[in-house]
Amino acid sequence: MEMNRQFRRMARKQGAIDEEGAPVTERRQPAPRRERASPAQFMREVRAELRKVSWPTRAEVVNYSIVTLVVVIILTAFIGALDYGFGEAILKLFER
Repeated sequence: MEMNRQFRRMARKQGAIDEEGAPVTERRQPAPRRERASPAQFMREVRAELRKVSWPTRAEVVNYSIVTLVVVIILTAFIGALDYGFGEAILKLFER
């Protein structure tokens, strides 16, 4: 069977073919299951990761919110104008 490079890489990754491109007859062993963390350990890890986050300042949040609202208002007006214009054009087109 002729395979392109991408398909061959994917088949190798899935264990369907070996390095030479020959079909694999035996099945791969599934990956061993990892131990699950306790809820307390999970919360400690979450808290540790959240300490690493670079949180925005209040001024940055206000600025980003204002920019978002302005862009939404402009795009809404633009799409509304297009909708009105196309609606009027269709009515004129079908008017006899």
